[in-house]
Formats: sequence, structure tokens, C-alpha cells
Amino acid sequence: MKPDTRLRQRQRLRSTALYQETYGQGKSWRGRLMVLFLRQGEGASLRLGAVASRATVGIAVNRNRARRRLREAFRLHRSHFIPEFDVVIIARRALLDAPWDAVVSELLYLARKSGLMAKSEVRSQRSEVRGPTQAG
Repeated sequence: MKPDTRLRQRQRLRSTALYQETYGQGKSWRGRLMVLFLRQGEGASLRLGAVASRATVGIAVNRNRARRRLREAFRLHRSHFIPEFDVVIIARRALLDAPWDAVVSELLYLARKSGLMAKSEVRSQRSEVRGPTQAG
């Protein structure tokens, strides 16, 4: 049976307090396109917070596009991640111009580096990059 790949509203971080707690734990991994933060603790259940700030990414159209790209990459690979964490991903400006394969590859790289991805999934994901093809 195919895993449920939908990213429902309850699977997203919505509370400012949870974002602050995530940043406060200080568990972060930086890449060229994004920064990944993990939150452990009560209620952590693989929820996603996608952040694109005006100072970093720019106008609203770009911020929305950056958040959509982060959510989609996470959604497609969520079933391979360990459900003990909440995840906050912060977009960097380079994310807007990066090819889709690079976005997915970097997310998987940061997930492996941070321990978010189960050990058994690391080998199977190295050669596999899935997602929509985007021209711009």
C-alpha cells in the first residue's frame, strides 16, 4: 500500500512558541539552499514549519514559491523520516533559482546529516530523487 503523502494542516507547525522552542534547542544543519532545524520533545510528530523571510527571499511571490518548494520536497519524502522530531526549514535566496533535483537532494542530504532519516532509508534515497519537474 502506498504511504499517505498528504501534508495536512495538523502536520504543520503553526504556533510561534513551537518555532521559538525549535530555534532554542539549537539543533541546526546548514546547506546552500536551506537551513534545517529539528525539535525534540513533547508533541513532536514530524510536523513541518517552512519559513521564507522578506529579508532573505524578498517579495511575497518569492516567499510563497520558496515555502511551496520546501513543503513539496518534505511532503514527498516525509514517509522516510523518523517521526520523533518536528522540522523547521528556512529557505535561503538560492532556493528560488535552484533546479528541483538540487532542492530535493539538499533536503535529503541535510536529513541524513541530522539523523532525521532512518538508517535503512539512507542507502535507498541516495540515488533516488523524486518530485515534479519545474521549469521556473
